[in-house]
Amino acid sequence: MSTALLTEPAASVSASSKVREPRVLFTSVCKPIRERHGDAPSVGYELLHGQITRAQGIFSPRAVHRTYGLDFIAANLDSPVTVLHYPSKDELIRELKTGDYDYVGISFILATFHHMKEAVKIIREHSPKSRIILGGYGTVLPDSELAPYGDYICREEGVGFTRRLLGQPPLENGFAHPRVVSKLKLFSKQVSSTGMIFAGLGCPNGCDFCCTSHFFKRQHIKLLPTGKDVFNVVRMYLDENPDSQFTILDEDFLLDHKRFCEFRDEVKKHGKPLSIFAFASVKALSRWTIEELVESGIDGFWIGYEGTRSGYSKQQGRPVAELFHDINSNGGTILSSMILGFDYQNPEIIRQEFEGLMALRPSFTQFLIYGYTYGTPLADRVRKEGLLREEFAANPELTYKSSTGFASMIKHPTMSRAEVERLQEWCFDEDYQRLGPSIYRTIEAWYKGYMKHRGSSNPMLRVKAEQWAKELRKCYPVFLAGRLFGPNRNISAYIQELEYNIYKEIGAPTASERALSVAALAAAGWTKLKLSAGLFQHPRLQRNLYVKGQLQ
Repeated sequence: MSTALLTEPAASVSASSKVREPRVLFTSVCKPIRERHGDAPSVGYELLHGQITRAQGIFSPRAVHRTYGLDFIAANLDSPVTVLHYPSKDELIRELKTGDYDYVGISFILATFHHMKEAVKIIREHSPKSRIILGGYGTVLPDSELAPYGDYICREEGVGFTRRLLGQPPLENGFAHPRVVSKLKLFSKQVSSTGMIFAGLGCPNGCDFCCTSHFFKRQHIKLLPTGKDVFNVVRMYLDENPDSQFTILDEDFLLDHKRFCEFRDEVKKHGKPLSIFAFASVKALSRWTIEELVESGIDGFWIGYEGTRSGYSKQQGRPVAELFHDINSNGGTILSSMILGFDYQNPEIIRQEFEGLMALRPSFTQFLIYGYTYGTPLADRVRKEGLLREEFAANPELTYKSSTGFASMIKHPTMSRAEVERLQEWCFDEDYQRLGPSIYRTIEAWYKGYMKHRGSSNPMLRVKAEQWAKELRKCYPVFLAGRLFGPNRNISAYIQELEYNIYKEIGAPTASERALSVAALAAAGWTKLKLSAGLFQHPRLQRNLYVKGQLQ
């Protein structure tokens, strides 16, 4: 099998495939996954629970993150496409036996490389005529590693690649956007629906450790080129559910000044407040006032704190302490990520940087180890300088499985692997013990936003304050569980004070709201039982069928 065949799909299909539209199956890797099934500690179905609120137990919000890119590609193909999210091996076999598929695409990352190989084995046994497409960030690996498992490898924007492979002409009118909704649960009960907005791929910032940036060679590919395009997707979700919240998937959405201005103008014309979570750098955020951001509906931000001496260009702009305070005091929630394992760090410096981050009181925190991910400049330097720790250098598959941000894979000037990994665990635990569950930090931010803008002369901000008041009222049932099951007395007292202040401003709970507090307490207990016993921790299969790009 030649490299050209693997990476450059033909511009036309064979004569036999012209008899009918080729049948396509896209699938994620198979469940079960997670540490007890041989995976790395942070590998799972849920980003929040696995990598951010992992120390928060029953208070961890839960949301299954599907392999969304498969739905995006399927919605932009002329052929019938079936998409499977987290099938079991038996479910994948059953689909293969009944589907008569010409092509089967598997999306995987480095950490699930071993699962991809298992899926390929199943496909070749039960659907031997199917041609296999490998896609996802796991394809940063060289052809020498991937050629035994795939007939084609997609290392680019997937729609264009797959349309060429199937002999379909390029899209003329931009991408169709699928409806993909993420459902967030707390205490085993759904509390929100989030419309996922696929605005762009790649990132021009080019941090040396970032696979998503270097996978696309530091190019920013706009799936939704204009601000109006982004808002049209917002409107699509609102037409289906007026209470939708949103996540904009774009590595640094606010960096494109023109597109964001257009989007903000569309939101202002819409005249109703939105609630949007977006990825943003200090550099991009520094270009806007907090009022402009809240007006646009963006009230949740993922910001890279990284390290105080890490020196990435994306961190240039307003002082971080000033920026965080501005966002938090105006109702914005912050998910901030910190990196451990930079050469300049030692345990004392890590603790100092951790203390600095704690003083900023982010709503959510992520602590990742400066890590080796194939295809990044950092990985190139590590290989060139022989800095990969011996156990990983001797075992490539262990290296792939451990490329998660939770293994100290690079030799450090002063710290052992065990020391770095213990410090990471300490950061997660201390964050929880000091600042409490993230759900109450989020409630605190909303309360501050309500208090700040309820009397604003800006009508958009005033209406946004009213929205926050409604959200705060919905949160009444969670306070009792927080006071009783919080990690320590200080956090229980913090939750009680927050509860008192909100009742004073928004209104005392009704009898039905008090009853819901008891129900939430029971639900929290059920959640604790499920976690401790490992019950119902794997998602059900989600099977989507697209015909001419339309979800059936």
